[in-house]
Amino acid sequence: MHRYPRDMTGYGATPPNANWPNGAKIAVQIVLNYEEGGENNILHGDAASEAFLSEITGAQPWQGQRHWNMESIYEYGSRAGFWRVHRMLADLPVTVYGVATALARAPEQVAAMKAAQWEIASHGLKWVEHKDMSEDDERAQIAEAIRLHTEVVGEPPRGWYTGRCSNNTVRLAAETGQFAYVADSYADDLPYWMEFGDTDQLIVPYTMDCNDMRFAIQAGYTNGAQFESYLKDSFDELYAEGEAGAPKVLSIGLHCRLIGRPGRAAALRRVLDYFKSHEGVWFATRLDVAEHWAKEHPHVRFARPSEMDRETFVAQFGGVFEHSSWIAEGAHAGELGPTDDTATGVHQALARVFRAATEEQRLGVLTAHPDLAGKLAAAKRLTADSTAEQAAVGLDALTDAERQTFTALNDAYTAKFGFPFIIAVRDNTKASIMEAFERRIENDRDTEFAQACKQVERIAQLRLIEKFSQ
Repeated sequence: MHRYPRDMTGYGATPPNANWPNGAKIAVQIVLNYEEGGENNILHGDAASEAFLSEITGAQPWQGQRHWNMESIYEYGSRAGFWRVHRMLADLPVTVYGVATALARAPEQVAAMKAAQWEIASHGLKWVEHKDMSEDDERAQIAEAIRLHTEVVGEPPRGWYTGRCSNNTVRLAAETGQFAYVADSYADDLPYWMEFGDTDQLIVPYTMDCNDMRFAIQAGYTNGAQFESYLKDSFDELYAEGEAGAPKVLSIGLHCRLIGRPGRAAALRRVLDYFKSHEGVWFATRLDVAEHWAKEHPHVRFARPSEMDRETFVAQFGGVFEHSSWIAEGAHAGELGPTDDTATGVHQALARVFRAATEEQRLGVLTAHPDLAGKLAAAKRLTADSTAEQAAVGLDALTDAERQTFTALNDAYTAKFGFPFIIAVRDNTKASIMEAFERRIENDRDTEFAQACKQVERIAQLRLIEKFSQ
């Protein structure tokens, strides 16, 4: 048995309607990362200087040394870039991802954030990598970040984003019970829920593409026009989806030392003017988005197939393939995960076992199916699923002539192929079933065996769809 923890399905083909306030077609959510003063620096007790997201191409950490050029680039963000962006965004709802130690070194900037009524979320204790931290060390870092943030800002953070996170970060943040949302994900255009023990944690995904960090990496923007064009294209596509009834969130990530440079800030100003020229745009903080989503789409727990023990799984799905519980047993022993916790996911898991079986085993599944309108039906000895399926198209209420025809066809078909005629009756009518019966009896055995197996899979699929809808 192997469990695969990633959810590769998400909302699938039918995402929920966000129902943004006032019928907005799109939510625009702007993040300003405040990291200056929290980056790697031997002054902060780190082993080396910072080397990430600066104007220095190919920067490397300086072990045991201060890096004057790197420090001054970060200082530009706090001394000039922040204020330029603040003047531009002061009238909009903005979320600040604030590194706690950076905020502690920025009293004027924190005061300006609060005066603008911006949300100040936590961006961790320090702007450093978490990937190599032990769980205990990272847990302690998160706790200290919350404590220091509360001390500096005057209230605890409601949102969390590490950025340079580990595989444990989201779980550890959720376990605090502190956060209305965690943003360490890039997996969707909409918020979604995750379960960690008894905690239901809302995830409000962040962005790497609509992000000015791409000015500081090789595969990125080289001028403001590229950034502007990309943001406008992203807005237009999501706005069109919103007009079609499927509104999303456009997340935009900014950094004081990057977007705060004049040539880039000009592009941001043009983008904002473009957004504001459209009707039905909801500018929101991430906390606004999280609180709205929690109200409109509260999490509902259900019995997840991937988390069921073997006995429960087989009890639930052992009859999906008629009288063939070994298929459910095989599926449970395979790779299951959150992405399989749907009718389609369970069907694929079951069907793979059926398809990988020997011909003799598959024949056993075929022969486990009852004749249509046959003796078992007359004796009321069908399974509940088969009874409901046959009754749905009136096979339980045939005329004497119809019953005689079905009996003759059943006998002839079984004598020729060695298994009963199988068809997904819920896809058909009594007339189309009769037509298929008369047509398929002319097939050779290999063709009909393959067709019968496809019909068995379709019957299983329809049973699962009904089961999950309940």
